[in-house]
Amino acid sequence: MQDRRHFLKAAALSAAALSLDGVSKAAPYVKPSKAKPMVLSTWDFGRAANLAAWEILKNGGRALDAVEAGVKVPEADPNNHTVGYSGYPDRDGRVTLDACIMDELGNCGSVAALEHITHAISVARLVMEKTPHVMLVGDGALQFALSQGFKKENLLTPESEKAWKEWLKKSEYKPVMNIENSSYGAEKETTFNPLKLPGNVYNHDTIGMVAMDAEGNLSGACTTSGMAFKLHGRVGDSPIIGAGLYVDNEIGAATSTGVGEEVIRIVGSHLVVELMRQGYSPENACKEAVTRIVKKNPARAKGLQVGFLAVNKKGQHGAYCLQKGFNYAVLSNDSNNVLIDGKSYFPG
Repeated sequence: MQDRRHFLKAAALSAAALSLDGVSKAAPYVKPSKAKPMVLSTWDFGRAANLAAWEILKNGGRALDAVEAGVKVPEADPNNHTVGYSGYPDRDGRVTLDACIMDELGNCGSVAALEHITHAISVARLVMEKTPHVMLVGDGALQFALSQGFKKENLLTPESEKAWKEWLKKSEYKPVMNIENSSYGAEKETTFNPLKLPGNVYNHDTIGMVAMDAEGNLSGACTTSGMAFKLHGRVGDSPIIGAGLYVDNEIGAATSTGVGEEVIRIVGSHLVVELMRQGYSPENACKEAVTRIVKKNPARAKGLQVGFLAVNKKGQHGAYCLQKGFNYAVLSNDSNNVLIDGKSYFPG
């Protein structure tokens, strides 16, 4: 019996030694190489926003800091009438802003119907970082912003006020597809201007931005002054986590632009990320989200514009929209801030 015990013990020790020897001969652990940083944003003015974000990303900065810095560019641009300062007002002549931001940890912050503060995205970030809440709205959002040192200002520029007064002559409230490609005139509800075709400096809409930093972490931001001449108090998808923006650091990130009501109805950006979780490519995930909008109401979808933009953890990106005219900008070490046209459901 004693010999048997010695035999079993020796066998166990030999097996352990072989196992350890096998480990010692295995390839040493190699830390994964860093990801390739990149930033993507909606519309042609996203290129200027991308440049600001890239200054942070190329130096190893965090994606969250990059997307905030990036979208602050169009927020402060007086020539952009659908984001931040100089945004077109609501039907009562009040400029109200919506924005949200989300980081790689699932932290998020949002403001809606915020007045008198240009950089709504920065207020949204402080909601995320300094309050137990996700969203603040209206006067509450303004009070919070002022308490954090933001200065109250007039966002209604003379040009935007003039456009609003022209609109008042008919006061017809309805979404106008690709409104960024039209200008308001005294004689017609909308006067088409060929200089405002998609892809040039006059093409404006909500800006959504998603970025990956050198650590492979994702973040996103979305900011807008909303639909021109909307009903006072109207809030679209832009400040709603899961609708206008969603980030899941295991899978990817997505954002949207266009008529927010349609995006809210399908919780669009969250849907796109979940489809990527199921194995869809970014473009196909965006396409499926757009298709669901069409299925809900085909007749309504024909007169609206919605676009989705997405990136996955591999750095693959794609977009899809209802109507022709949507594009997005990509900046990375491999992509020199190129502008890409999104494929569309309707041929146009």
